[in-house]
Amino acid sequence: MRLLALETTELLGSAAVWQDDRLLAEWTLPEGQRSAASLVPAIARLLAEVGWEPRQVDVVAVSMGPGSFTGLRVGLTVAKTFAYCVQGALIGVNTLEAIAAGVPMEMDPVAVAIDAQRGDAAVAVFRRDAAGWPTPLADWQVAPFPKWQESLEPGTWLAGPMLRKYGATVPEKLRLVPPEYWSPRAGQVARLAARRFQQGYRDDLWKLLPLYSRKAHAEEKWEARQNH
Repeated sequence: MRLLALETTELLGSAAVWQDDRLLAEWTLPEGQRSAASLVPAIARLLAEVGWEPRQVDVVAVSMGPGSFTGLRVGLTVAKTFAYCVQGALIGVNTLEAIAAGVPMEMDPVAVAIDAQRGDAAVAVFRRDAAGWPTPLADWQVAPFPKWQESLEPGTWLAGPMLRKYGATVPEKLRLVPPEYWSPRAGQVARLAARRFQQGYRDDLWKLLPLYSRKAHAEEKWEARQNH
């Protein structure tokens, strides 16, 4: 099983290739280069590095959010187009879960927060199952970041891009995961997707949608006008 994974929800996107049960290569994209025009050539170079032809890719995995509007749209568009062209399977991975999967196993439970703007965060709390996989304790939600932190159990580990803004204000009862584990990585997207593929899971190419942490500003303005 050959798998290509894309992560474009952060400023520094990444791409990875995975075969059977191991990561073959992972590339970090240049900062700010998350457009289809820059992502597609990067994928071509990555596949060339491991000696794969595009048609040899069996699975395309993509980080589906929550995350930035532009990054999610680029990632899903490229992933869907690639999967369609090579007739491969498509698997979407929740970005919060991808971050939790990259945190060292001994840091458990781990709460993950992604910036949703205006002081809010897209959040979820994970515990490891018997095999070490992160399992969400509840569905992810958007919540005011300070209030959500106060609701967490003492000793909980915190991870996620939100900490780049608010890491200095974390309550003493919580513990910070080292910064190198705050961002999602394509390698973790690949690992989670490979497991799901082996379990028989597939996403519908035509129905998979990005998970936005909030509506676009233009949508909110339009709704506000309709309610007046």
